[in-house]
Amino acid sequence: MREHGVRILLIEPFNTSTGFDASVVRGEHPLPVYERGRHTFEAILADGMKTGTDPAVIAKVIVTAATDRKPKLRYTAGSGAGRVRMLRRLVPARIFDMQIRKINRMT
Repeated sequence: MREHGVRILLIEPFNTSTGFDASVVRGEHPLPVYERGRHTFEAILADGMKTGTDPAVIAKVIVTAATDRKPKLRYTAGSGAGRVRMLRRLVPARIFDMQIRKINRMT
């Protein structure tokens, strides 16, 4: 993309307090084998929407990234995103992945 004058950067938010969970499309015939995981995911998503970062915080990071004279490749948005990014750098991948599975109630 750079050869076309386009720079790519990443905005890395964590949970954001929006109505996203209300617009999730659910299949007409969900498979019973995934029922427990689906309910767990929906509960985690709903909690994340309630306790997430204000969308205005994310918007400010987007504006900062878009107007930075020397943009970075990655911008974290919200305190949760910064903590996850720091842990990802400091903790071995196996332990980090195990913790993510635990937080998301994945066995």
